[in-house]
Amino acid sequence: MSGAAAANWPEDNQRHLMARLGDVRDALLRHAVRGSEVSAEAQTGSGKRQARRRPAKPHAEHSALETLCGAFGLSRFERDVLLMCAGMELDSTFAGLCADAQGSPQRAYPTFSLALAVFSDAHWSAVTPASSLRRWRLIEVGAGETLMSSPLRIDERVLHYLAGISYLDPRLVCLIEPEPAPAELAPSHREVARQIASGMRRSAESGGTATIYLGGDEAAGKRAVAAFACAQLGMQLHVLRCSNVPASSLEREALARLWEREAALSHGVLLLEDDAPENRRAVVSWLDHTEAAFLVASREPFSLFRGELIRLEVKKPTPAEQRLLWQESLGETAASLNGELEPLVSQFDLGLADIRAASASVREGISEDAGADLGLKLWDACRAGGRARLDDLAQQIEPMAGWDDLVLPAPQLRILREIGAQVRQRARVYEAWGFAAKASRGLGVSALFTGASGTGKTMAAEVLARELRLDLYRIDLSAVVSKYIGETEKNLRRVFDVAEAAGAVLLFDEADALFGKRSEVKDSHDRYANIEVSYLLQRMEAYRGLAILTTNLKNALDSAFLRRIRFIVQFPFPDAAQRADIWRRIFPRETPVEGLDIGKLARLNIAGGNIRNIALNAAFLAADLGDCVRMSHLLSAARSEYAKIEKPLTGSEFKDWV
Repeated sequence: MSGAAAANWPEDNQRHLMARLGDVRDALLRHAVRGSEVSAEAQTGSGKRQARRRPAKPHAEHSALETLCGAFGLSRFERDVLLMCAGMELDSTFAGLCADAQGSPQRAYPTFSLALAVFSDAHWSAVTPASSLRRWRLIEVGAGETLMSSPLRIDERVLHYLAGISYLDPRLVCLIEPEPAPAELAPSHREVARQIASGMRRSAESGGTATIYLGGDEAAGKRAVAAFACAQLGMQLHVLRCSNVPASSLEREALARLWEREAALSHGVLLLEDDAPENRRAVVSWLDHTEAAFLVASREPFSLFRGELIRLEVKKPTPAEQRLLWQESLGETAASLNGELEPLVSQFDLGLADIRAASASVREGISEDAGADLGLKLWDACRAGGRARLDDLAQQIEPMAGWDDLVLPAPQLRILREIGAQVRQRARVYEAWGFAAKASRGLGVSALFTGASGTGKTMAAEVLARELRLDLYRIDLSAVVSKYIGETEKNLRRVFDVAEAAGAVLLFDEADALFGKRSEVKDSHDRYANIEVSYLLQRMEAYRGLAILTTNLKNALDSAFLRRIRFIVQFPFPDAAQRADIWRRIFPRETPVEGLDIGKLARLNIAGGNIRNIALNAAFLAADLGDCVRMSHLLSAARSEYAKIEKPLTGSEFKDWV
């Protein structure tokens, strides 16, 4: 439709609808005249009604009425029934005409009986529930003594559509949301959109029903790609989460009919987002009994019995594409970044929507010479974007410790600094220096922290996260591992998928819960346990951020697993000198202390975590007494800590304390 035709369409559509309503009005008038004795005065009145006929009938092409009739295959008789019901809402004379035609003032409404008597080409099949009028709920049958005498009423959504006003049916609003098409896409996403449009066009031309599966880990990208493809076909994408598909078969049937009608009226296409695997059976049942075209955003294809299956992958834009998206989103502001885009692209794996959101949140108010400030603000905006999604999957740890808080031998400190350097320099080594082009595996930075409880493993992770200016999330592997086959991988996949965008440091506690030495495969559970280990190793190797695993039992880990970890840091139990160093640093400068003997405190043969507990508990004891922290408070706190860990406090450890 040309621009001029589109501009004139509302008026043309209105004229065409009024012309067709006039035809129905004339038919009712003729039937009323034939069915009763009319006076000359009534004849004159009828003539006056006819004298108000509209001018020549306008061209019907692209009118809402003709489009609707074509979409639902309405016969001429069914069209006239629909128009008779529409006339009741749009023309005040229709009620009187219906009453006159039916010979009763109490029957001032359309009925099937009236339609069969008034219109040519009448057929009984239009009355049945399987007819287009009733199957697609174009009209509603009210309460009456019989089906033929019951009042008919046009559905409100259909009425407004005929009048040229289109909107999403209110009964679908709470379940289905429209997805606007983006103005542009990354080149790789544009190619997927082209394949979607091609598959849908080919399916429509062949008269089949295609279901297009969109796999991959880019949830927002799937929506954008699907909406872009639909827009190329002149269609509107809507999204339905699988969790919103009703469990009741009757409710599913009602939803299916409403959506199929909506798809026909608005040229809509539905994207089903697989957010509820437990609801798949209901979703599959619904899809198999629905004739409209669908796209499904899911990692794993459903088992369907309908139509052609087209499987496509929607991945995050490539690093090069992300770099261009950042430059386009930031506009002239990008010039002030002074090379700080590379670390952003390397650390945060973002799609178009996230990049635009982060850019918009910091673009305003940044002066042209504040490149460093803009870089930090963009960095923090990227962190914040993924933080909300990770909070539901893992426990966030606020990094408070710095390098000065770590008491470790020099070799361990050197390795930790190497880990930080590799995360910082990923972009230069992998992209600029070409290592990523050599191999796609093993590009993630993974580390295993092993040592007894309280030796500083979590603190070291905090130090790295703080230095790298990244969020730190702890995942308890013992809680992630599931006895149900396949559930562990799903749990891990959700964590990594969300963390990938957030660029977070992931700390997996209790690694031995999953990475114990493999035994002989005796049944399916043993086989899937090995698959779980392989899956986590694979995701760690591909993870763009830093993944850290901790364990108290290094000897319990499989040697094959250890070979695939880039860094292994052994956290030794602190000796007396290291314990003394910990005691010197344990109290904040603001804490009032008096008479503390570091040499005597260092005789307590405990790890740094226990030292912290003793210091904190002693501070509470002193505060409650209104005193400074003294050796007596520390002795009392030490006895409580030793009792908690079920370790005897020997005389040599607290000799001459007080």
